[in-house]
Amino acid sequence: MAHAVHFHDQRQQAAYASLRDETLAGFAAEPKWASPKYFYDRRGSELFEQICQQPEYYPTRTEELILTQAAGAIAEIAGHAANLVELGSGASRKVRLLLEAMHPSSYLGIDISQEFLLASTRRLASDYPWLEVHAACADFSQPMALPAGFDGAHPLLFFPGSSIGNFTPEQARVFLGNLHELLPKGGGLLIGVDRLKDKALLEAAYNDEAGVTAAFNLNLLQRIRQELDSDIDPTRFVHHAFFNEAHSRIEMHLISPQAQQVMIEGACFRFAAGESLHTENSYKYRPESFCDLAGTAGFKARAHWSDPRQLFSVHYLERE
Repeated sequence: MAHAVHFHDQRQQAAYASLRDETLAGFAAEPKWASPKYFYDRRGSELFEQICQQPEYYPTRTEELILTQAAGAIAEIAGHAANLVELGSGASRKVRLLLEAMHPSSYLGIDISQEFLLASTRRLASDYPWLEVHAACADFSQPMALPAGFDGAHPLLFFPGSSIGNFTPEQARVFLGNLHELLPKGGGLLIGVDRLKDKALLEAAYNDEAGVTAAFNLNLLQRIRQELDSDIDPTRFVHHAFFNEAHSRIEMHLISPQAQQVMIEGACFRFAAGESLHTENSYKYRPESFCDLAGTAGFKARAHWSDPRQLFSVHYLERE
């Protein structure tokens, strides 16, 4: 019989207040921006799972290939009894490769989307009855503490999916520093990193022919309309994604083709024709430059693996 999921709510403030405050700040800024962490309501999480299945979107299947081939080596470095903590657990498909190789003493999934998190961790608890499964609803982009029992000897943090690219390099250094402080000496961080590559391949991945990424991007406006007091109309914006070579990053925007004004929580925000709302960055790294970045946050590079086409890397970092 499967264990129940042990739930820990670690949000430091109500999700409503976070969405409200950051939306108001971003829309008032010049240029306008929105935080990509708010993509992931239930609908956004479902759309992201669909993105991962699109033929143009190589990161998910490539990272799964790397983990399939490297899981045994990862287990040897991490140790077979380590606690496994997944940041941004999503559908928890990739972590199954690690669970089967490591047989950890316990698993903790951390995600900002509570409903999606509980659904995915309940599936894991059902499929792995020998595993003690925990779920923590938290914004892991902010400093946080692990629940009691997860800060023991040599835990392994697993951060798949190249989400580290959503941070600027300076933000990534701070974020990695927070993870460094979260881990005891000898603890590990297994992290997926998208590699710098051909511009056409990168841009196709964020402009899939089926339009799923566009729907995902626009769903952020739908969430604002549903959860805040707002008249914003997603149909009056269009998805735009491109590779910014100067900054080695994909940028995602929502463009207002026409001049318009929107109301959010009693505040009025005006868009000029062609003005954008910058919703996401996805920085791309060479393996050596990412290792250098991780080193500035106190991590030692233990190993990294890539695919034959050199599209993606998975790095094992250790807290010194």
